[in-house]
Amino acid sequence: MNSRAGLPFLLTILLTSPCMVWAQDSTATAVAPAPEAATPSTDWVAESNKITEEVMLQQARFVPERFSAQGITSVDAEVFDLGPRLYERSQKNTREIIKGLEERRKTLTDPKVIQDVDILLQALQEQYHSAGLQQQYMLPYYNLQNIMFQSFRSLLDPRNDKARYPAALERLKKYTGRAKGTDPVTELAIARTWERFDAPDLVGPYKGEMENHFKQQAQLKQGLEQIFKDSGLKGYEKDLALLNRQLAKYSDWLKKELLPRARDDHRLPPEIYADNLKNFGVNIEPEDLIRQAQLGFAQIQFQMKAIARTVAAERGLENSDYRYVMGVLQKELVPEKELMDFYLARLADIETIIRDNDIVSLPDRPARIRHATDAESAASPASFMSPPQLIGNTGQSGEFVLVSKNPTDTSGEAMSDFSNAPATWGLIAHEARPGHEMQFSSIVENGVSLARAIYAFNSANAEGWGLYSEALMIQYFSPEAQLMGLRSLLMRAARAFIDPMVNLGQISTEEALAFLTGEVGISTPLAQQEVDRYSFRAPGQATSYYVGYMNLMSLRTEVELRMRERFNQREYHDFILDQGLLPPELLRQAVLQNYVK
Repeated sequence: MNSRAGLPFLLTILLTSPCMVWAQDSTATAVAPAPEAATPSTDWVAESNKITEEVMLQQARFVPERFSAQGITSVDAEVFDLGPRLYERSQKNTREIIKGLEERRKTLTDPKVIQDVDILLQALQEQYHSAGLQQQYMLPYYNLQNIMFQSFRSLLDPRNDKARYPAALERLKKYTGRAKGTDPVTELAIARTWERFDAPDLVGPYKGEMENHFKQQAQLKQGLEQIFKDSGLKGYEKDLALLNRQLAKYSDWLKKELLPRARDDHRLPPEIYADNLKNFGVNIEPEDLIRQAQLGFAQIQFQMKAIARTVAAERGLENSDYRYVMGVLQKELVPEKELMDFYLARLADIETIIRDNDIVSLPDRPARIRHATDAESAASPASFMSPPQLIGNTGQSGEFVLVSKNPTDTSGEAMSDFSNAPATWGLIAHEARPGHEMQFSSIVENGVSLARAIYAFNSANAEGWGLYSEALMIQYFSPEAQLMGLRSLLMRAARAFIDPMVNLGQISTEEALAFLTGEVGISTPLAQQEVDRYSFRAPGQATSYYVGYMNLMSLRTEVELRMRERFNQREYHDFILDQGLLPPELLRQAVLQNYVK
């Protein structure tokens, strides 16, 4: 997920991040006070937060749902802006914010506050650039069914204070146009798309993406209805029924007017794909990335071949090929009704390993794991971290949401990749501990500045830690779990060269699917969601895992070489987590100046 894209891209892609749902982004109108545990302990953080809050206030009018999800309760009832001249107004707003920050920077003296202002400026400048590219090349397309689901899924999250729930009724009225001074969001979306039909040389949405979204609509509709039912709210039924009718009419309009303008080729304009990579934190030219990732893939394969021979010998298997051995392991599934208890027990085992080997300081509270609903699985058919609200947090923690099926897959094959016992180890390390769950709990509990927690975010610096956590823990697993853990690492290396190859036209989606099932050894449903991710869900995002991992591994190697016997991995990992979600260059600077010395 990334915080810097233009509004159409923000609404259609970033609201449904493949790994972290409702992760950091854009706007708010007021900032609620942080709880005592997360109150900044230094003057520079307070000064930085004041500046960041002002930026949030200025951005508030365009996507208030995003900061409602962060914990800004004052915008819980507000809805995103799809009014006339949206592009011109939002770009003007961004220019004004940038100009104000540049003037403010001249008056600052604290180097850390200056650094945070530079983070804000870079994020806003990249947002401005991305919005310009979207306007230049892309015909707007709004997947409103998914946006509505994510909007209310966030506000009516069981972790939230239930005093916030009534705002959902007002938000619902505004989406439908029943609130005074509002128009139905479906009509606004049609207007913003329709007005661009005559613009020359615009690229329509990918036809396969739209067809995939149409398949999801029934599950998302049911999921939205269930969210309201579970909330305990009264009086929503009439407005929700109206919204569902409006969304159905909007879907008909999309099929009639926009689908004929959709493109058959999944590939984006090169400028858009390059911008995606940059926004996801990938600052490597695609061809260089392909070569580096292919080398990493081959090196991981060699490790897997060695471990597969060990597993085959222990099990008396005649065939020691890593693909065959993984196939045997993948058939040994934990029954669905036992899967959650199994994951929780495995989490306890991993926490014991972390403590026994002094890997990182664990929080006193337990980590949260739950099964995804069918609607969540349709919206994001891969397991993900649902972060806690970062502002005004009163004890909320992140949730590892386990997705065990791809509802849109038609192969009939089970997605057994994370329900076989050896594979559970790596996924827990990535999504829970020491991975994403600890990233976000550290941000909340250590009072990281808002600029570093929200505006510095990109997919590489978040997913890099998740994958680094997996790789870090593999050495402590059994040979079977090591093999499946390396498969996870292999898949991330494969992503880093298949995604650009798919988007540069060097390999077809069919060839990518065959490679993932054949050489990586994942199930067809998982491989299909991978290919969907590369081609239309979030082109470029899948590369960020391996790139972020390489950045962290390179940094650790440099630190160990400098410190030698002084290096302590628990202290090092605690320091990394304390920095928030800094980009690689700023993280390296912080580590070398403030940790190594």
